Amino acid sequence: MTDGQARLLVAVLKGGRSAEREVSLNTGAQVAAALLEAGYRVVEIDAGEDDFISRLQDQRPDVVFICLHGRLGEDGTVQGLLELLDMPYVGSGVLASALAMDKVMSKHVFAFAGIPTPAYAALRRGDPVDTDALTAALGPKTVVKPANEGSAIGVTIAHSSVELPGAIETAFEHDDSVLVEKFVTGIELTVGVLGNRDLEALPTLEIVPEHEFYDYESKYIPGMSRHIIPARIPEAAQAECARLAIEAHRVLGCRGMSRTDIMIAEDGAAYVLEVNTIPGMTTTSLLPDAARAAGIEFPELCARLVSYAVE
Repeated sequence: MTDGQARLLVAVLKGGRSAEREVSLNTGAQVAAALLEAGYRVVEIDAGEDDFISRLQDQRPDVVFICLHGRLGEDGTVQGLLELLDMPYVGSGVLASALAMDKVMSKHVFAFAGIPTPAYAALRRGDPVDTDALTAALGPKTVVKPANEGSAIGVTIAHSSVELPGAIETAFEHDDSVLVEKFVTGIELTVGVLGNRDLEALPTLEIVPEHEFYDYESKYIPGMSRHIIPARIPEAAQAECARLAIEAHRVLGCRGMSRTDIMIAEDGAAYVLEVNTIPGMTTTSLLPDAARAAGIEFPELCARLVSYAVE
């Protein structure tokens, strides 16, 4: 790090008001510690407090490191605020953040761009729901998700058409827009991407959850999932996953970092599920694990992300 970099003041924006507040506080604390280790000056600000905007204005940081997950943090709202405040920030801009956060809109973009993604249907609150038609189109086993939540909050696997109405009802408890997606049996992977113009795909990471899918407990409770790097798939499949992750990053217009979740079906086909623009940065998180496998320790990863923000 140069002396100029060491003098940079980084505001770590954490907490917020979403359902993922506790995860965000954890992420923020670990990022702040890593940035201090890397030599930056750091101030931590809780976006869930009423005065967080005035604190940002008082501090006038050189860079804001957004460690907010979910609504009012990952969805373009805080990014828009920082644009108005003329403060550089880590990660994707307003449009890319909003598109990636909305699982329905990002699926529409993937489909239009020719990026393979599981068959799906989009539902809006108040519209009639024909579960028989959904089952006929997507198969008996589906994944039902609120469009704008993260950390698998409100996500249910419906094993049959009988379970589908309850799964849809659960998703609608969290959002007015719901995604119903064909269940793909296979290997769950994730690929991190770093950079602005010159993009680098991190090693393909295989997720082996203790539960049926990578749910909230699997993500954040140590021992509830295993991360295998590199993934136990052929090199050609790893290369294809890296290509898809970079392509999804580009199509959505992401910046700095992203993490793309991918399924490898039993026939070997790869399907993009979603893109995360602010991946978790906790001790059990995926992006730091993949970066470490590429020889990038956590403080260096955080420093790189700051450098991308001021590029």
